[in-house]
Amino acid sequence: MAKRNARLRLGRWRAAACATCPAAAAGPEHVARPSQRPHAVIALAGNPNTGKSTLFNALTGLRQHTGNWPGKTVTRAEGYFRYNGRLYKLVDLPGTYSLLSASEDEEVAREFLLFGQPDAVIITVDATALERNLNLVLQILEITDRVVVAINMMDEARRKGLIVNPRTLSRDLGVPAVPLVARTGEGLHELLRTVERLITGDITTAPIRVPLPPQVQQAVDDLLPYLRQLVPDLPNLRWVALRLLDGDSRIWEALRTGELRALAQGPGSRPTPPDPTLLEQLMDRVRHWQWTLGTALRDGIVQAIYNQAERIARRAVRQAAAPAPRDWDLLLDRLLTSPKTGIPIMLLLLALIFWITIQGANYPSELLASLLFSIESWGAAAFETLGLPAWLTGFLWHGVYRGLAWVVSVMLPPMAIFFPLFSFLEDLGVLPRVAFNLDFLFRKVGAHGKQALTMAMGFGCNAAGVVATRIIDSPRERLIAILTNAFVPCNGRYPTLIMLASVFVAAQFPPGFASAAAALAVLTSILVGVAFTFLASWLLSRTVLRGEASAFTLELPPFRRPNLRAILYRSFIERTWAVLVRAMTVAAPAGGVIWLLANLTWRGQPLAQHIAAALDPLGRLMGLDGVILLSYIIAIPANEIVVPTMIMIYQKASMMTEVENLAALRSLLIDQAGWTMLTALNMMLFVILHNPCATTILTIYKETRSLRWTAWGALLPLGFGLVVTITVATIARLLGWA
Repeated sequence: MAKRNARLRLGRWRAAACATCPAAAAGPEHVARPSQRPHAVIALAGNPNTGKSTLFNALTGLRQHTGNWPGKTVTRAEGYFRYNGRLYKLVDLPGTYSLLSASEDEEVAREFLLFGQPDAVIITVDATALERNLNLVLQILEITDRVVVAINMMDEARRKGLIVNPRTLSRDLGVPAVPLVARTGEGLHELLRTVERLITGDITTAPIRVPLPPQVQQAVDDLLPYLRQLVPDLPNLRWVALRLLDGDSRIWEALRTGELRALAQGPGSRPTPPDPTLLEQLMDRVRHWQWTLGTALRDGIVQAIYNQAERIARRAVRQAAAPAPRDWDLLLDRLLTSPKTGIPIMLLLLALIFWITIQGANYPSELLASLLFSIESWGAAAFETLGLPAWLTGFLWHGVYRGLAWVVSVMLPPMAIFFPLFSFLEDLGVLPRVAFNLDFLFRKVGAHGKQALTMAMGFGCNAAGVVATRIIDSPRERLIAILTNAFVPCNGRYPTLIMLASVFVAAQFPPGFASAAAALAVLTSILVGVAFTFLASWLLSRTVLRGEASAFTLELPPFRRPNLRAILYRSFIERTWAVLVRAMTVAAPAGGVIWLLANLTWRGQPLAQHIAAALDPLGRLMGLDGVILLSYIIAIPANEIVVPTMIMIYQKASMMTEVENLAALRSLLIDQAGWTMLTALNMMLFVILHNPCATTILTIYKETRSLRWTAWGALLPLGFGLVVTITVATIARLLGWA
């Protein structure tokens, strides 16, 4: 084996690991909170669906820190690990197919590679789709030469009868290439050993440069003398020249302000603006070549990258044998992507997930509610024993705490079931096929095909669905997805839908069919929400968000065995807990407001009764009543408290409450409150078509940074709700049905 201090040039370096080497025996040590500065920073880049997240989790042990990149809504994940006594910081860059366009994901990845100056970059590529993945590799090699290529999914390649030669790939790229199966850890030690040797200088690289078309190369050669004077020490001037020719405003700004010059001079250097005369001469030449080359510039660069990727992949990969038979893979693909079977299967899966979520959450919700409300009783009794005022006990325990306990007990169990199921389908490879099936529908309404995925996430929580829109590159289409996500019901609205279906729909059927009828009614209401999602997207894309639907690459990953550990972490920490914390922060004060409205009186009546009476004319026009409208106004912080608030006002109780059983609830709503089938129907419609909860509204503002679009997101579904319920109520009255 080569000595540790030997400096090796690529092409002569052997990628095979020594089985007895200590580096191969010692794996990465996961570090949660480092107490020292890392020895080096490693960036992790790659296309989507190349196992980048799997590798990140294998190295950091799921102990990553998440947040947003400065000034961006794109999520940043960072983690630490120790290897051979050195502490490394791993930065997971957004998965992207290219660095040439202007999407936020691509901009973030490119800027960190350039201005973040990582000590090494690991690029994950899919061994079964090497040619496509090499497009990104070749673009990154233009920016930095401190690269190690991780050829992931070698097990899939072997199954398909593909032989990938890492030595050939390494020689042709000029950087190390290491075979890997991130899911099982195969090749992980060799990858880390290679990265370590690259950082310490034991390996030097000579990355390949893509041959450019003659005219483009002539333009680059014309600009290089100016750039050598403006930023003499920058190693990737050719890439800077190409970005200037392509009209990259960020690179031009970095050149104008001296940021590129400071980057070339090393850490601690301050930006100093370059010679303005020389800068103007450079820009004159850039404008000249942009005018001369026109569209041939971008087309030529892209074609050159594709041609080079094809040549390299053809040399590094060969088909040795027929792929191992896996008929169920092909059968599943045909079933899930066929227009005739894909959508029915999708609906059945959706219904199954809802059924598991609803049935599975019943007992945990009751148990959690019993525990939390027993704490309320204990706390209220303790306050009384201490002789504290009754109003303080009522406000804090029967108001603030009860509102919080109600939201947690109703919201937590369904989310804890729904999100893992959703993540399971995501990891299995089913959800991308759902997006494939619905792409043509979203394209027809002027939206993005990936909105299918964000819409599906909204079934668990609309706030999570809004955050998920980050996967959509087009700002216009992302905004459409954000503004329409509230049309699909989140798990906070399921209790109301289930209550209405059980009390009014199931009661019309024999006992043996009652539960099935109720489930069908809930599913139908959900499909109504999906239909309004398409309608609202169509209207937005032809009015305030007019524009052409963009094309996008949707890669259908192979079906894989899901990583249960990663699923549980992503479901409970990144989704369930994050959403629950946001909901709790707005539910607690809402509980206090509800208690005040029920206990503060004016002219002998609680304020809630006065407000409900004032809202009653509008409620009757909508086929509802004032109590329902007041309940929804109070429940803006969290939809989970709609039903208990409504029951509280009907019963003139002093706190949120519930009834003993469905028969008692039916008696309260029909005999006492005067509900009819029209009330129930319009209530179900209003459950779907009303403003999102406060958590979702805050999330919309966080994602858009715009009060205007936040107002649109809040009022658009409410506007639909008013129009639809008033129309249905008017028609019903004209026909004598109400």
